Amino acid sequence: MEDETSEKSMEPYILIIDDSPTIRAILEMTANRESYAARSFSDGYMALRWLASPDGRIPTLIFLDLTMPRMDGFTVLRHLKSKPALAVVPVIVLTSREGRIDQLKARLAGADEYLTKPFTQEQIGVLLHGYLDAPTQAAPPHPRDHAILQAQGDRL
Repeated sequence: MEDETSEKSMEPYILIIDDSPTIRAILEMTANRESYAARSFSDGYMALRWLASPDGRIPTLIFLDLTMPRMDGFTVLRHLKSKPALAVVPVIVLTSREGRIDQLKARLAGADEYLTKPFTQEQIGVLLHGYLDAPTQAAPPHPRDHAILQAQGDRL
């Protein structure tokens, strides 16, 4: 019998990092309506601290604003992509910045999508399903999976 913790860790989990309480509420409501669990933070510093804490959980998908206090989204994105366990997590940038330079900087830092505000709940729903309902064989292996293979002596 599998324990509830390992079963829960396999469910899609969304991390939302945005300084706007309204945006966080809309994203959480949309995620919950689509039956996905979500956790949100008002700035990147708090989100990174939580991820590094014992209570932290590796998300399946991250929504990230670029313009935030204490640490901007570009810096957060670079930190996320520098950690092996987080580097494979898709990041969707949600921002009011429409410039090509910002889009290019976000892509170079590791963003998978770039969506400008205002956006619709339908757009968010499409992105959620596109990333979370996609076939898993296309996803890169998780570091935990590599450790399991090593422990089994690559007998597959």
